[in-house]
Amino acid sequence: MVQRLIVWMAALLLSGAMAQGEIEIFSWWAGDEGPALEALIELYEAQHADTDVINATVTGGSGVNARAVLKTRMLGGDPPDSFQVHAGQELIGTWVAANRMEDLTGLFEEEGFMDVFPSTLIEQISTEDGIWSVPVNIHRSNVLWFVPGNLDAWGVTVPADWSEFIDVTCPALQMQDVTPLVLGENWTHNHLWESVALAELGVEAYNGLWDGTVAFTDPEAVAVWETFGAILDCANDDAAGLSWQQATDRVVGGEAAFNVMGDWAAGYMVTTLNLDPGEGFGWAASPGTDGVFMWLSDSFGLPVGAPNRDGAVDWLRLVGSQPGQDAFNTLKGSISPRLDSDLSLYNAYLQSAAADWSENELVGSLAHGTVAKETFMSEFATVMEIFLSTGSADAAANAAQAIANQTGLGQ
Repeated sequence: MVQRLIVWMAALLLSGAMAQGEIEIFSWWAGDEGPALEALIELYEAQHADTDVINATVTGGSGVNARAVLKTRMLGGDPPDSFQVHAGQELIGTWVAANRMEDLTGLFEEEGFMDVFPSTLIEQISTEDGIWSVPVNIHRSNVLWFVPGNLDAWGVTVPADWSEFIDVTCPALQMQDVTPLVLGENWTHNHLWESVALAELGVEAYNGLWDGTVAFTDPEAVAVWETFGAILDCANDDAAGLSWQQATDRVVGGEAAFNVMGDWAAGYMVTTLNLDPGEGFGWAASPGTDGVFMWLSDSFGLPVGAPNRDGAVDWLRLVGSQPGQDAFNTLKGSISPRLDSDLSLYNAYLQSAAADWSENELVGSLAHGTVAKETFMSEFATVMEIFLSTGSADAAANAAQAIANQTGLGQ
């Protein structure tokens, strides 16, 4: 009921040109992540009664399947009116580089977005030639999820770093037939790896991987894979058959103690599982990353040749607006990047995340498109497969460096 009221009030506050016909919004927000997108669509249709929104979702965690479909459509001259994309290099290194996106600088100036989005975020979605997408949220990647009551029952605490997890927490849980850390399908391994890399390398060297000042074959970078392997020894054997939601379910159900996942997991636990933050589930920065916020942002852009360009521009106005973002993020498990967001609408976890976003040191996510070109990010899945099949830190490091050289990482 509260969410419906937010949507209704937002519709009254927002204004814009009436875009008629239909508009296709392409994303990977289906299933448990669908309600947040539906809240935006409901707002849009309230403003534009003569426009039908085609909700074109392609299922698959972290957009793996959606990006493949989008590539076919964009190359085939059949772009959607607007599509979800991770802010940063995932868009800039692909469709912006290919001159397939429209510059949104004029929209940012017209809507006052330059004054309400943090300058660091605007830098991530910009090049010298323009601003390329409108961010709808901020997610945190480096979050460790658990159930406080379960940890108490098992006599363990949140590990401060990965050494404590490997040497103390993991054996204590295994002795009680509890899975110390639960993982899901392959992309969740990439997701975990970036948090391990951040913890083991520190902020400066982690950033160095992406600007080319630190090689993947440097000893400290190779050691990340060794730590990662020890962590996997504490994880479930059936990860490939689990979605990230099913992995989360195992933590909630008491089969597993911890899961490292982005805070869309909070949206799932609150919206789908009806759990209260702080009681039904707890959270902490992933081991060794306290005080650092690894961020990613979902955003929408305007492809060249959008069939309903006016409708797409109106969609982008909504996506960047305060009412639109507050209606979306309160369901999504993310925070609004706007500096004037109404935090009274957000739950305890999201208020905590907003405080960390404003106070912590910020670094970008690899697995979710912020720090590296999509070509590198896609090929990193091969690096992970090499490590999972061989267990060799040197082989993984050499493969990562070869891909970095091939894709021009840091250039």
